[in-house]
Amino acid sequence: MLAGTAGAAGATDASPAIAQDGQAAVTFDGQTSGGSTVVDEVRLPEGGFVTIHDSSLGDGAVLGSVVGSSAYLESGTHEDVTVHLEKPLSEDDTLFAMAHTDSDDDRVYSFVSSNGEADGPYTVDGDIVMADAEVTVSADLEMSEQPTTGDSVVVDRVELAEGGFVTVHDSTIADGAVFESIRGTSTYLEAGVHENVRVTLDDPLTGDETVYPMAHRDSNDNEAYDFATSEGAEDGPYANGNGDPVMAPTGVTVSDDAAVSFENQSTGGSSVVVDEIFVPEGGFVTMHDSTIADGAVFESIRGTSAYLEAGLHRDVVVHLDDELDEDDTLFGMAHQDTNDNNKYDFPASEGEEDGPYTTDGDIVMDDGDVTVSAAVSASAQSSDGTTMTIDRVDLSEGGFVTVHDASLFEGDVFGSVVGTSEYLEAGTHENVEVTFDERLTASQTVVPMAHQDTNGDETYDFAASEGEDDGPYTANGEAVVDTAKLTVPATVDAMDQEGNGETITVESVTLHDGGFVTVHDSTLADGAVFDSVRGTSAYLGPGTHEDVEITLDEPLTSDDDVFAMAHQDTDADEAYDFLESEGAADGPYAAAGGPIMSPASITVEGDDTDGMDDGSMDGEDGSNEMSDQDGDDEMAEESGDSVPGFGITAALVALLGAAAIARRAD
Repeated sequence: MLAGTAGAAGATDASPAIAQDGQAAVTFDGQTSGGSTVVDEVRLPEGGFVTIHDSSLGDGAVLGSVVGSSAYLESGTHEDVTVHLEKPLSEDDTLFAMAHTDSDDDRVYSFVSSNGEADGPYTVDGDIVMADAEVTVSADLEMSEQPTTGDSVVVDRVELAEGGFVTVHDSTIADGAVFESIRGTSTYLEAGVHENVRVTLDDPLTGDETVYPMAHRDSNDNEAYDFATSEGAEDGPYANGNGDPVMAPTGVTVSDDAAVSFENQSTGGSSVVVDEIFVPEGGFVTMHDSTIADGAVFESIRGTSAYLEAGLHRDVVVHLDDELDEDDTLFGMAHQDTNDNNKYDFPASEGEEDGPYTTDGDIVMDDGDVTVSAAVSASAQSSDGTTMTIDRVDLSEGGFVTVHDASLFEGDVFGSVVGTSEYLEAGTHENVEVTFDERLTASQTVVPMAHQDTNGDETYDFAASEGEDDGPYTANGEAVVDTAKLTVPATVDAMDQEGNGETITVESVTLHDGGFVTVHDSTLADGAVFDSVRGTSAYLGPGTHEDVEITLDEPLTSDDDVFAMAHQDTDADEAYDFLESEGAADGPYAAAGGPIMSPASITVEGDDTDGMDDGSMDGEDGSNEMSDQDGDDEMAEESGDSVPGFGITAALVALLGAAAIARRAD
């Protein structure tokens, strides 16, 4: 357990003492943040993590001050380590970058979920190894040089602390033309990270230009860009620590020349990904196989993208109508839409329509070596610790996608398996849900891996056979994998139980920012968000709590299915204000758009009613429609142990939105 916060105030002063070779050290400079921070340098002699604590650390909030932690870092020195903040900052603050150990050698940061028993901080001469920095809540954006038709540009990455817009200004902004320089603005962007944001220009560019993409706030919370019409009174730009607008001057080239970038990759044979394509007048990207070199213009066509609007496009998935069954070199070719019908008519018209773009007489295309095996793609996401969603899986011969934890990188091939999908037929599958074998209680980096079904039984036997069966797909000698950050803000485990109906025991709850566990009865499924509340725990601090007994304000008098739901303490008063605030305060922890909760069947002692024993029926003929209770049982059965995503989530969507708006208004 972390014993107090000694050294917090003097962390910077301690730096010279800890900078010796072989000792842990951290360098952390002041910066702006749209939801992540960058630690300039961290040295970890035995591996571990760099964790960001907010200023409540100085008040003794050892666990509650944790707002984010890096993925596992190997022993040695690491520079420019980006840490995504799981608890976004609402105001400027002094943050502490702290070097943490991996004391249990599992490569998962479990300091909070273990109540401080694991993965504590590095110390040198009794002082915690950390450095502090002033962090300004703001935004960050990146944009790379690119061709454009003049009608739109693509901003590579935008990170906003509180939601807003990206506005593109032309170079006259450098001359003080604040409003006249505005060429276009994005649609409203929620707080968080957005990639490849297309900004349509209301006033097109006519020549090569340096543009200034600028992050703007939504200061009046109406999700409409009012900066120009309000003459700057609303929706002004985000500012950095020096008070300057957050922007990224970037050179763009107005061009009539198409371009394609297609990298080497592995695939299951049914789809490939084109990294980047620029089509100045709209069109398609068509995949040709290597027979095109022999003059097979039409026969070489394997598949074509959907219609692409004029401009730059990235990460274009092309589904192959004629699937690959062996490794080959493919050619991504930019094709026009010569008849303007948004349909690819090149082969059907025998080349009369939708021919390839050319530059100086040469066809615009790029080739890449494609290995027929598998492909996996997963993105960062939140979870209740029971499931995750894999964006895309492409398998050449069918199989599975298995999720491993980070201990895989330590060589724990079998023990690292945390969950596996159902059997997947050969081909491309999107949004594949994987249920974990055991609930994960800490945020971590996970490794989705494509596995074969080598024995053809459609059952995942890799671990049980100790690797003899159902091994991973490989490409170029390496397993086909992806990595993704899985954020687990809270977990709840409530077991079926029998009692007097006055108390319910929740087996385990982990709250990474503290809060409560609230018991809702089965009327929650009917949309009774507030009336379904039967009772709430006392305030629970950050960390894991076991056998939490909740006394019900309104006891159960008959058997029922209840839902133990993790609630935040959004106003930090350690009192449950969800009901009296009508959901504006202390709303539920959420993952993947739904509340984090766990169902449990409660048997009330002495309740002998089950709707069937006394022979009573709904109809005179003895027929009986399924009771509400039966319906609840069926719903709970279908949902299993993982609750986010099943039917009652719909009843809470509006509530979660209202709570978010209330927090923004505050």
